[in-house]
Amino acid sequence: MSESIYIFTSGELKRKHNTIYFETSDGQKKYLPIENVRDLHIFGEVTLNKEILEYLSQKEIILHFYNYYEYYVGSFYPREHYNSGYMILKQAEYYLDQEKRLELAKSFVKGAIDNIRKVLNYYTNRGKDLLKSKIQSIEDLAEGIEGCKKVDEIMGLEGNIRDIYYSCFNDITENEDFFIKERTKRPPSNYMNALISFGNSLLYTAILSEIYKTHLDPRIGYLHATNFRRFSLNLDIAEIFKPIIVDRIIFSMVNKKEITPKDFDEKLEGVYLKEKGMKLFVQNFEEKMKTTIQYKDLGKISYRRLIRLELYKLEKHLLGEEKYSPYISPW
Repeated sequence: MSESIYIFTSGELKRKHNTIYFETSDGQKKYLPIENVRDLHIFGEVTLNKEILEYLSQKEIILHFYNYYEYYVGSFYPREHYNSGYMILKQAEYYLDQEKRLELAKSFVKGAIDNIRKVLNYYTNRGKDLLKSKIQSIEDLAEGIEGCKKVDEIMGLEGNIRDIYYSCFNDITENEDFFIKERTKRPPSNYMNALISFGNSLLYTAILSEIYKTHLDPRIGYLHATNFRRFSLNLDIAEIFKPIIVDRIIFSMVNKKEITPKDFDEKLEGVYLKEKGMKLFVQNFEEKMKTTIQYKDLGKISYRRLIRLELYKLEKHLLGEEKYSPYISPW
């Protein structure tokens, strides 16, 4: 089974025959199981050369890079082995056709809202009664989606719904150290914002890695505009999965006190996870992605496989084979 490798320390990636190893600044070597590597996530200051990139491209391994402040900054996206000119044309067709693009954008937002409801209803059923009025406010706003005539209107409506949703985080965690007044990104203003930003970045890159295994081009999104941004389709798909993957991880870690203020650092007027905190979150994230759930007639599949199936559904929609419907969590 393939896995994601995360590198937090500084050093150099080197090739030796048909394998790759990471050598730290103090000379320690760690060999990577190259045949079982899905992607590499680089957080430390890592040196590599053209030979390494050629080998990784040959093995179809993606590199995701994050800067000193844990922001995703870009990927080394190997030569596409599955992309087809026909699929790219179909993606462009659906993007350029206002009605077709609007339909997909609405689907992504509806999926996100339905999964937000699932998360909030889960905690409401466990005694968080303060959430009921906020769920109703979300329901009221959600009724306006069908009336939206432009993608910008959908984005604005979705933003208002997420503002209400984020206001629920304090009711769910009940941990004052992690209370959040508003969603802030660059830089994150408190511990909770730091967790949300870091978790979302991991999800964005996980989806990007799954897109690489399909015929889809990640540069053409529908809810998020296709412009000078390198990738946007992964941001679209992430809207559906953020509530049921990233947010559930956060609630679990905070409520179980797996992560505490000691795992954060304040720098440049922002709050960021320390290396220990990042490793804790990555561990929980990878465990979540491997968790299996019952899915239709396919039996039990992992969340990572679930994301791939979501992309296949989008492919079928673009090819006119089957209307796209976003995944909604059963609980």
